[in-house]
Amino acid sequence: MKIIKLLTGICIFFLSYTSNSFSLIEVDITRGNLNPLPIAVSPLSQNNKTKKIFQNKLNLDDLGLEISKVIENNLKQSGLFNPLSKDAFLQKPDIAHLKPRFEDWSLIKAQALITGKVLIENDKLKVEFRLWDVLAAREMLALSFTTVPNNWRRVGHIITDKVYERLTGEKGYFDTRIIYVSEEGPKTQRVKKLAIMDQDGFNIKYLTLGNELVLTPRFNPTNQMVTYLSYFRNLPRVYLLDIETGIQEVVGDFPGMTFAPRFSPDGKKIIMSFAKDGNSDIYTMDIENRIVERITNHPSIDTSPSYSPNGKHITFNSDRSGYQQIYVMKSDGSNVKRISFGNGIYGTPVWSPRGDLIAFTKLHKGKFYIGVMRTDGKGERLLTENFYQEAPSWAPNGRVIIFYRETKTNKEGEGFSAKLWSIDLTGYNERLVETETDASDPSWSSLLSN
Repeated sequence: MKIIKLLTGICIFFLSYTSNSFSLIEVDITRGNLNPLPIAVSPLSQNNKTKKIFQNKLNLDDLGLEISKVIENNLKQSGLFNPLSKDAFLQKPDIAHLKPRFEDWSLIKAQALITGKVLIENDKLKVEFRLWDVLAAREMLALSFTTVPNNWRRVGHIITDKVYERLTGEKGYFDTRIIYVSEEGPKTQRVKKLAIMDQDGFNIKYLTLGNELVLTPRFNPTNQMVTYLSYFRNLPRVYLLDIETGIQEVVGDFPGMTFAPRFSPDGKKIIMSFAKDGNSDIYTMDIENRIVERITNHPSIDTSPSYSPNGKHITFNSDRSGYQQIYVMKSDGSNVKRISFGNGIYGTPVWSPRGDLIAFTKLHKGKFYIGVMRTDGKGERLLTENFYQEAPSWAPNGRVIIFYRETKTNKEGEGFSAKLWSIDLTGYNERLVETETDASDPSWSSLLSN
């Protein structure tokens, strides 16, 4: 399989200063988009010299405005913030960045304000931004980033992460990427490629050419390595792909069928299910020495394993109770416990990065649900239902889940589509994630700026 090389250009950021002053702002992160915080994102200012440089280098008339749009869009998509219309702003961006007239921003009902400026220093892009508490008339945060000009969108994502963390008290998830399976063509003859994009849908790259079927791409939690399943001469193989270099390798050739590979939290192992003689059990493989260890040994079908964030436990689904349910066990395969007892068939369990919840797919009375439950099976909550939806994947802060949803075809087999959707942990803010083609099997990366 030919791999298209993808270069991302990792940037370096320098901290200037911070301010943790008292704040009057409250962001309710438990109720989704019911009470979004009014926030003003002022265009980042730039002088005429800087503007001309950006026009020549990036073909952008106003880079400061474009970065502010990235921040604004991120905040809006989170469902926790209500970015105010720039048409209502009374103060110019450069003056606001130096010293806001808080009464002007209070007049348009803003509770928080983001200001900034961009400039070029030694062919590097330097971006400063400040977060202001309008109610308390205080600066809350001030940072400076330096990087190559082409990384301007990432700067917008990182600023959003800093603002999100300062206002909500939890980590952001905006400087991340999503890998998925791009799909094109009729349902019976789909061409499937590996694709990757920023979490907001920009910078889409295709990593394979579609010559072979690809399934279940999953990120390594510690770096930009991906594992996925691909069919070579109609036999499934588990691959490793380094996104930065484009180098791929086969993890191993197994005499049976392999399914659903995932990384361990430290990125040193791959866990997967392996089918042989009509039975499927869970195995791990050490990536460095390729030592394979069998974790389950049961006459039932065990599949879809996922580690807890600390690596001490594994959740998986099995039909050992008679029909497919979710189980939890220690990482050595001991102390197996069933945790799902509701009506329906459960599958694709995925442990939250926070460690407190497990996301899953559920089939009940002909409908598919994406839901979450605590790690002991209690507190089950169904977040969304539809004709067919599957493959939940967590944002790195454990607040948002991405999954894919298929539409039903008509009698002629027309009208089929597969799209990515995301939903807040609270069950609010369900939205379509735009992609160039149909899409399935999404996986969310860890924060790139960690």
